[in-house]
Amino acid sequence: MTYKLGTIAILATMTAGAGMAQDANTLAIVVKGLDNPFFEQINLGCQQWMAENPDSQYTCLYTGPASSADEAGAVQIVDDLISAGVAAIAISPSNAPAMANRLRALAPDIPIMTIDADLLPADSDLRATYLGTDNYLMGVAMAEQAAALKPEGGTVCLQLGNVAAANINARAEGFRDTAGGEAGIDRLTGQNGWTEIEGCPVFTNDQADLANQQMSDVFTANPDLDAFILIGGWAQFAPQAYAQVTDQVMDRMESNELIVIAGDTLPPQTQAFREGRSHAQVGQRPFEMGLRAPDVMIQLLNGETVEDPLFTGLDTCNQTEPGFCADN
Repeated sequence: MTYKLGTIAILATMTAGAGMAQDANTLAIVVKGLDNPFFEQINLGCQQWMAENPDSQYTCLYTGPASSADEAGAVQIVDDLISAGVAAIAISPSNAPAMANRLRALAPDIPIMTIDADLLPADSDLRATYLGTDNYLMGVAMAEQAAALKPEGGTVCLQLGNVAAANINARAEGFRDTAGGEAGIDRLTGQNGWTEIEGCPVFTNDQADLANQQMSDVFTANPDLDAFILIGGWAQFAPQAYAQVTDQVMDRMESNELIVIAGDTLPPQTQAFREGRSHAQVGQRPFEMGLRAPDVMIQLLNGETVEDPLFTGLDTCNQTEPGFCADN
């Protein structure tokens, strides 16, 4: 059975009394928030692992705070799982420093790995491996798509997630370095023709409604903007709102005066792509993350050597080569 928990209270009920024996065989996946459809794909991978391993002594548990903005809640859930005595945990930290601080204080004696989002390099000793996207490379791919459409560069706004989300910040780093043609760019100020506009980047806190409002505000305040880069797919996770926002600028998008590049390739996003509401999508493979994580945790429990990192690859769709986005 796969448990899907939205609150610490439910988690506490599950781990009380007789549940403690079961928790010793629990492989927990803790995501940033249950409100994000990206993480639901990780849940589906976790469920698929359960279906494929009905005789395993282990259970795959998918959980996280109700809201992706609840950074403290994610840390508390990890704290509770460690206290409950689960076998191993795969964590997607929304606030990498805060999660690392708690792990260092707890010093758990169970395998800890990260999934989807990693800890900062300085804290890599706190986890055995990272399973997920090469986020820097994802940013590189997004910059390459932008450069193909705007070879002379232009004005650009980056839309990011939580300020302390290491995976999102790595994508932004990859984008800036590639677009600007040099490493270590904190902000694009004309390198290779690219300039980040005033007021950007904007931070969504992983909230789709806020992401769409930010896009609308940026488009209104900057009618000559050349590129908007959704480093994550937040705005597209609310299809109706995203359609209304892009309706404001569809004439400029159709002529490539304004280009929109977005992260991820979930169904509402590929639909938006087919409707011409983005020029390219650079997608991760969250289902694969959820499917592989339990096996990696079992390897760690068995004392096996596990490669670090474990990258799951990318899928890119653009108007010239739509790939699987044309059908999904």
